[in-house]
Amino acid sequence: MMKQGALLYNPENNRMDIRFNLKDYYGGLHCGTGMEVLLDKKWVPTRIEFGDQWYLVGIETDQLPGLIVRI
Repeated sequence: MMKQGALLYNPENNRMDIRFNLKDYYGGLHCGTGMEVLLDKKWVPTRIEFGDQWYLVGIETDQLPGLIVRI
């Protein structure tokens, strides 16, 4: 079963993470981690990567924190 949460940036480890609820986090995402992102009420498969900054492959946005994802 997939868990749903919101992307956030953790400056302590310079990684994106997923917050599922107040005290439940994924634990830090790594390059290549697959997930689905909710766009226009549809789940779109993607993966996270890092270049000059964190990005989702095939997703055109420069604002990742707050996006709803499931993994």
